[in-house]
This record gives sequence, C-alpha cells and structure tokens, in this order.
Amino acid sequence: MTTIRVLLVDDQPMIRTGFRLILEAEPDITVVAEAGDGHHAVDDTRALQPDVVLMDIRMPGMDGVEATRRIVDSGSPSRVIILTTFDLDEHVHDALRAGASGFLVKDGPADSLVGAIRTVAEGDAVISPRVTRRLLDRFARIADQEPPAVPRSLDALTARELDVLRALTRGLSNAEIALELHVSEATVKTHVAHILDKCGLRDRVQAVILAYDTGLVLPTAGP
Repeated sequence: MTTIRVLLVDDQPMIRTGFRLILEAEPDITVVAEAGDGHHAVDDTRALQPDVVLMDIRMPGMDGVEATRRIVDSGSPSRVIILTTFDLDEHVHDALRAGASGFLVKDGPADSLVGAIRTVAEGDAVISPRVTRRLLDRFARIADQEPPAVPRSLDALTARELDVLRALTRGLSNAEIALELHVSEATVKTHVAHILDKCGLRDRVQAVILAYDTGLVLPTAGP
C-alpha cells in the first residue's frame, strides 16, 4: 500500500490536531509535519515534498493563497487542497487560480476530507459540491468585471470532450458524467486526460476555470 504523505497547515493548533487524528486513523495516510503559517508551509513543502498540502486559506502573515502560489510556482509535485471555514470565501477563486487542486470547507464530513486527499494524491482535483454554486457565482461576477484578454482556444477539443468539460464545470465526478453521457467511467477518464493534455492544464480545477474564462459555459441564475 502506498502511503500518502500530508502536510497540515493551519494557524490554529486545535484544528491541526483534529485533522491529524482523522487522517492518521487511515492506513494509507500519514501526517509528515504541521505548519502554522504560509511561510512555514512553503519551507516545509520544499524540505519534505509531501504528496498533499492541506492548506488553510486565511492565516496571519502569508495566507494560503500566496503560499499555494509559491508552492506551485516552485515546480513542486506537492498538490494543495485549500480549507476554509466559510463556504463563500472571496479568496477561493484566487487560490484555485494560484494552482490549488481542491477546495473544501472545514466542517465537512471526515470521509469527504479523506476522500479528497486520496483523489488529489492520485492526480485529480476536487471541489466540494456544496460550494460549487457559490464558486460559479463568483466566476460570473469576475467575468463581468474582468473579461479575459486572451482566452485560450478550445478548438482542439472534440464535441464529446466539450460535453465532458461542460459537465466538469458542474462539479460532476467521472462516474456521474459517465451516467449522464451514457458512456463508461473509463471513457470519461480518457476524455478528461485528453482535455488536460490538449489545453496544457494540470487538473480538472484548471479545466473549469478555462471553461468559464473562454465563455464555453456561463453561470446560470439560481440560489
């Protein structure tokens, strides 16, 4: 069994302790270190190269957005999952653009946290379904205020790949996309891989950002 090495980053020691207890109860996950701010998170990531960094978004000094940006820009293979107390957080969009591979709220169920870490460690990405609508609303406001200057082309994608990309923007898993498009989950996984490769993207979170930036999909009105 491959062990997933996790770095916990949060300015509250009790929060870190709670997450450590949850994660170290899993046979395939180990916490390699804890950090209380973004500066130490960047340093510890450089020194330890964890598989996943569980990163609080709001911390004194260097926050989670800047720490994520520095980790990603350094070329580190470590993947970042952003954690926030609120399901509507103005910094989430910035964190995803900085290269975070996932976003979860701290009060979510323990199995969602564990599942997200395993998913991200495998090279995929996650966004909590409960915040998808709010995140898309955020995309809509930014698109109105800051239209992309030079959107990347999606011409290389096939019609089916565009269908899959649209489904990704709704936060659907590979299994849910397969059910909706009446194809196998393996086929969906192949389509996602092709989308990322053709567009030069790291993961499905970046694919969602690209879809909104290029106007492939637009957020719909709703609560």
